[in-house]
Amino acid sequence: MFLLQSHAKGPARTARRLAGALGLALTLCLPAGAAMADAGFTRWVDGFWSTARSAGVSQATYRRAFQGMTPDEDTIRLMNRQSEFVKPIWEYLDSAVSDTRVENGRQMLQTYARELAVIESRYGVERHAVVAIWGMETNYGNFMGKHYVVRALATLAYAAPRRREFWQRELVTALQILDAGHVSPDRMEGSWAGAMGHTQFMPSSWKQYASDYDGDGRRDIWTNIPDALASTANYLKKHGWQGGKTWGYEVELPRGFDYTLADTDRTLGDWARIGVRRPGGRNFPRPSDNAELVLPAGASGPAFLMLKNFFVIKRYNNATAYALAVGHLADRIRGGEPFARQWQRDALPLSKPQAEELQTLLNRRGFSVGTADGQVGPATRRGIRAYQTAAGLIPDGYASVALLEHIRSGR
Repeated sequence: MFLLQSHAKGPARTARRLAGALGLALTLCLPAGAAMADAGFTRWVDGFWSTARSAGVSQATYRRAFQGMTPDEDTIRLMNRQSEFVKPIWEYLDSAVSDTRVENGRQMLQTYARELAVIESRYGVERHAVVAIWGMETNYGNFMGKHYVVRALATLAYAAPRRREFWQRELVTALQILDAGHVSPDRMEGSWAGAMGHTQFMPSSWKQYASDYDGDGRRDIWTNIPDALASTANYLKKHGWQGGKTWGYEVELPRGFDYTLADTDRTLGDWARIGVRRPGGRNFPRPSDNAELVLPAGASGPAFLMLKNFFVIKRYNNATAYALAVGHLADRIRGGEPFARQWQRDALPLSKPQAEELQTLLNRRGFSVGTADGQVGPATRRGIRAYQTAAGLIPDGYASVALLEHIRSGR
């Protein structure tokens, strides 16, 4: 439950009526001490009523949603935090696909076997993928976030330095969810940024993709696990999930492989014809499927051919490490083995400041990567490959500490 805290011991007794369209009493405002601390938030909440009302939110819901509310200090802290450290993908996978998470996923597969069979039949999304996303997002519901979603989104809509219109739209949708009775305010828990429930939907995603598994008229992703799992399957289906197909394959590259082919797309049959194989010599079951070669840690780590479903998973979270973890966790829950090739754990990735430095140096050397923003995307990888080729290095496009040291040295 969310009991909104303030410095005062009780709600303010004095009330005023808003003029004209606002028409709300000061019961929406902060308790007396907190109101003095941030009267601007009080005025903002009062002023936002007209936006909520125009979207069909009732006055009773608005009052109940904002009763005694103060800005969420934890949201403000996390909003302003700029993470410079980049966790190596192998450390991320160690925790994301731990033995405990795999075993718990298998238990959930048994516990919800009947519901997952219905979901798989209804949406054409394999149950292992749905359970894997559940495990990744909230550790199977063990931690769905400690924030009251309306409070978090109101704080962002009021105080965020960027994307305030986005946060306002999400807030309006959250209020509409409450107004329709899908969940009560004390149950509407989520992350500091407003992602909600067992599988962490933003309100706008809930509006588009949440499903009512049991037909009770509510799409309850907070307390109804089958609703949450069905919603996840529906999200994947609507983004193009291909039923009966996997997310990708770990592969072995032949000696003398042309690493400039990384990040390119061709059929599995074409990859096989240039010597790309699955560990153990297993064949690709559908040679006509298109796949992109992805090297998450460059030439020193495992290589993967990623199929359409990998990129559908990235619609859930647009990070290669996340999508790889979901796919691998799904395979492990199904009974699959760990990756065949080990990660080279001293091939460290760059922090954001280090990536900015690398981009600056590449631009100075004539290997254009665009703006030095610390984000290693396709343009940066192309520039890295061009530099690596010119320097006689393996052109794998991996932004590593070793590469930065090499370009610093002027070799």
